[in-house]
Amino acid sequence: MQSIIEVMQSQLWFYLTTIGLISLCIGSFLNVVIYRLPLMMQREWQSECRLLLEDELTANKSKQANINKPFNLVKPNSTCPKCKTAIKPWQNIPIISWLILKGKCASCSNPISVRYPAVELITALLSLNVAYSFGATEQALLYIFVTWILVALTFIDIDHMLLPDQLTLPLVWLALIASVMGYTITPTDAIIGAACGYLSLWSVFWLFKLLTGKEGMGYGDFKLLAVFGALLGWQSLLTIILLSSVVGAIIGIALLSIQGKDKATPIPFGPYLAIAGWITMLWGNQIQGAYFNLIGY
Repeated sequence: MQSIIEVMQSQLWFYLTTIGLISLCIGSFLNVVIYRLPLMMQREWQSECRLLLEDELTANKSKQANINKPFNLVKPNSTCPKCKTAIKPWQNIPIISWLILKGKCASCSNPISVRYPAVELITALLSLNVAYSFGATEQALLYIFVTWILVALTFIDIDHMLLPDQLTLPLVWLALIASVMGYTITPTDAIIGAACGYLSLWSVFWLFKLLTGKEGMGYGDFKLLAVFGALLGWQSLLTIILLSSVVGAIIGIALLSIQGKDKATPIPFGPYLAIAGWITMLWGNQIQGAYFNLIGY
């Protein structure tokens, strides 16, 4: 690993090009994760329910047979959602294939959502930003991987108001291990950060529920803030919470106004936490410094 990083450090253009190309491919895979992981979780829940309801098993054999078919991040192969034609390798090149196909299926001309190349491009641009900001270091590679997961979590939460444990919990452990290996903050700050990150939103959740009888956020939000606490330390949590609130207020009000929805419409908080955490990951020290200068501290 060290020798590879040394080569990357001596050739910045090669390092950034490599990160950009890999991230485009990862972005293509993230589209699969964003679509399939919630469905995989739903199938797992249905399977568990059917184990409890034996009558349902016999009454819905066809449904059960369909659920028992392999469905994960690898199988089945990607197909057109309309005509079910398998997508060929050359039709799956990040961004380029979408442009060549003019945003349509090669077999049935069904429109292909612009979100697919958008996710690929966003993943590459964010990863390049991290790579350029931190250089060819272990910390940069860690932050790039975190960025990939944040992209998946953001779009899954937008679609399903869900932050899967399969993505958040491994990040918490990865951040803690990284601190022990000396790539980020001290292990003490990481452990305290993870605990404070989780408990801060957990406390707000229960206080809000006791006062209103409603649930203001999901448990996935607690775990996502725990990720940033473990990665950046407890000192960064206030910045992330304030930034996420500002970003959430601006984007949330704008979306409700544009879409004409009621103010009581639930809005996922995960994307705003992810955006605020990513910004703090890159420019947290500068933001805090500017704030202290502003108040004359």
